[in-house]
Amino acid sequence: MIRGLHHITATVGEAQPDLDCYVRALGLRLVKKTVNFDNHNVYHFYYGNEVGKPGTLMTTFPYAGQGVPKGVHGAGQITATAFSVPANSIEFWRNRLTDLGFELRDEVECFGDTLLSFTDPSGLVIELAGCEDDERIPWLTDDIASDSAIRGLCAPSLCIRNPETSIRFLTDVLGWQVEAVEGSRTRLSIDGDKPGNRIDIVHAPDAPQAVNGLGTVHHVAMGVDDEGAQQIVRENLLSRGVDVTPVRDRQYFQSIYFREPGGVLFEVATIPPGFLIDESLSSLGQGLKLPSWEEANRVSIEAGLEAVKY
Repeated sequence: MIRGLHHITATVGEAQPDLDCYVRALGLRLVKKTVNFDNHNVYHFYYGNEVGKPGTLMTTFPYAGQGVPKGVHGAGQITATAFSVPANSIEFWRNRLTDLGFELRDEVECFGDTLLSFTDPSGLVIELAGCEDDERIPWLTDDIASDSAIRGLCAPSLCIRNPETSIRFLTDVLGWQVEAVEGSRTRLSIDGDKPGNRIDIVHAPDAPQAVNGLGTVHHVAMGVDDEGAQQIVRENLLSRGVDVTPVRDRQYFQSIYFREPGGVLFEVATIPPGFLIDESLSSLGQGLKLPSWEEANRVSIEAGLEAVKY
């Protein structure tokens, strides 16, 4: 039932540095500016390609000033998020990120791809994976051309102390399959081994226990075709004793949430209806969009949010 990754969501610090990183530095499109449906005092930014296609999406909650402490990276958490870029663009990105003042980490090879990694303004570890044959159409900017632009998500890295049970859950319950093992890392894929359809399990027996907070990934979402497919996934999880939420309306998709055995929070989200239900393609991300149940509070919500430029 699962078609691949849908999005990755992180808890971050200040809104403006977050926008500057993902829109200006990385060249993603802000496809939706809304609020956290569980806390309307906090923005919810969606970054992706032109239309915000599932598998290209990184989303963030800027929680600075809301009393949320800095998180701890560790076991039971996504500790790195990799985006796919053309294989021959790594030098471009190395130079660009250095010029913009980002501190780069050592480049490594992972399953044949070069990984260029850095830390974003909130402390998230972001990787650019030089991938061959990623045919997804990128969002382009004046200073990032097609031969360098981000195609979408490649794979999240899940930090797990005992990976066997997590791998078994992903394969036996959710339909993923093991593609390769490299050192402490196991790569799984679904619906084809390609960027955006991968998850990496990193065996980290001595990792500290993760603590959610600023600068940590909150969850990873997988996409399904529609609400019927989502219901089948949910019933399967319930039949196996998994604690899964009821369906929640996220306006642009419907969601269910549950934890895999290693502690990482998973979401299964529907691919429709998408981001064009309340904005035209040309105006995506331009206005503050609120769910219908929050429109009555628009004046107070807007007054409580910091002004941002992008």
